[in-house]
Amino acid sequence: MTFTTQIVAGSQAFAENRRAMLALIDDLRGLEQRAADLSERRRERMEARGQMTPRDRLSALLDPGLPFLQLHSLAGYLTDSDDPVQSVPGASVLIGIGYVSGTRCMVVVDDSGIKAGAMSEMTAAAFLSAQEIALRQKLPFLHLVESAGANLMEYRVDLWANGGKLFRNLARMSAAGVPNLAVLHGPSTAGGAYMPGLADYVIGVRGNGMAALAGAALVQAATGEAADERDLGGAEMHASVSGLVEYLAGDDAEAIAIARDVVARLGWTGAGAVTNHKGAPPAHPPDALAGAVPVDPRTPYDMREIALRITDGSAFRDFKPGYGVATVCLQASICGIPVGLIGNNGPIDPDGATKAAQFIQLCGQAGTPLIFLHNTTGFMVGTRYEQAGMIKHGAKMIQAVTSVNVPRIALYVGASFGAGNYGMGGYAYEPDFLFAWPNATTGVMGGAQAAGTMEMVARAGAHRRGDAVDEDKLAQQSALIAQHFDRQAGAFHTSGRCLDHGVIDPRDTRRVLGFCLNTCLEASARPVRPGSYGVARF
Repeated sequence: MTFTTQIVAGSQAFAENRRAMLALIDDLRGLEQRAADLSERRRERMEARGQMTPRDRLSALLDPGLPFLQLHSLAGYLTDSDDPVQSVPGASVLIGIGYVSGTRCMVVVDDSGIKAGAMSEMTAAAFLSAQEIALRQKLPFLHLVESAGANLMEYRVDLWANGGKLFRNLARMSAAGVPNLAVLHGPSTAGGAYMPGLADYVIGVRGNGMAALAGAALVQAATGEAADERDLGGAEMHASVSGLVEYLAGDDAEAIAIARDVVARLGWTGAGAVTNHKGAPPAHPPDALAGAVPVDPRTPYDMREIALRITDGSAFRDFKPGYGVATVCLQASICGIPVGLIGNNGPIDPDGATKAAQFIQLCGQAGTPLIFLHNTTGFMVGTRYEQAGMIKHGAKMIQAVTSVNVPRIALYVGASFGAGNYGMGGYAYEPDFLFAWPNATTGVMGGAQAAGTMEMVARAGAHRRGDAVDEDKLAQQSALIAQHFDRQAGAFHTSGRCLDHGVIDPRDTRRVLGFCLNTCLEASARPVRPGSYGVARF
């Protein structure tokens, strides 16, 4: 079957789609810039202390000219404030995968320009996500540390309890043979002291780096001791007395140079690294994705239109195209890497679920990475579909996506609702990578459907009680329910809660997929030397 695009680049529909998508992309970039601008306000103060800003540290650490995939850039958005104008995304942390001395690494930089780098609930969520990816993909983990620790104004006992996972994961990485390195640029106190404490290598900056279980003020309050801050936890003390710091640097720049040298000496690039694949470019330009796809998820389009603009040579083989036709399964290559693509041209019916389950298992048998392009309202409902076995066939799809042992990458390109999200390997199924387009919407169901359901429940309840229905009150309730559901469904909101790894420009989809696929292949080829426990500090 040969698929011919139905998209006309000069059409009115294309132009309207493009305008709407570019407006969302502008909103995304504006939110990311909001965090950068706020952090930049502290540049003068940091430079007066002889420090580099967090973004300058990141730039100095990474190899120039090589790709960097930023993750969780919207973390914390609309969780610190309900006001979309005042809320600052980023959760006071910069996270991404990039190259350090030729080695693909996971990098986390505390953004001490915002709230002194204090950790919020979403900071911890993003940090945990970065650790899990690093462990799964066998990426050296680099943490540039300068943080006031947990934000005590947001204290909840469950946040403290879950915070222990940050340190558990550092121990797990070390025991798994995945090296982790901390650069102590500034303070790291209380629980945060275990960030360097559980790192395999620690570099401390003279005069600014500091790690202590309690700062001088807390020590005096707790014990009455009037301690000197540098004697208590300064990098110099740790390099010569406690042994916490392996390498002492004169300033931030030297510390980063030492970090780059340590990474280079790991020999990581020669131990299972693979050459980045490229493949033939698509015959249909990826840039057209900004106009080829409607922003409104209610407007149908063929998922093959996306495939044409992300696959090598715009070529793919359609698997069972005449069966379960609303579920699209394609064999293709992206950046020279064979992949299986599963997409939705509507709800998933029993035939579509069984077709997808078989395709997933075939990809598992061949070791072929899977890419899920979400645009579905869920599994089909109704008497016809229940009698056709929607539950058991949907369960097959969920079983397959849960159990398949190949790299899995999910993209929310439109709607992703209900159990359809589960069958397509959504957030709960821990895909290797999960990104959203700015127009994506996710949730248990749409706001209109939720409001309609609750309205029917209310009417049925009133009928049982013999009460009259207050139509005005019911209309108000329906409007509030719809607003409540829809407000949480948007990509910016869900990404703010770390329910994906980030929101991306649709035009970058092929580049992002290629980077992630190469990361997964490198992990599968890389040998590691796990131990029974992490490297202990002496």
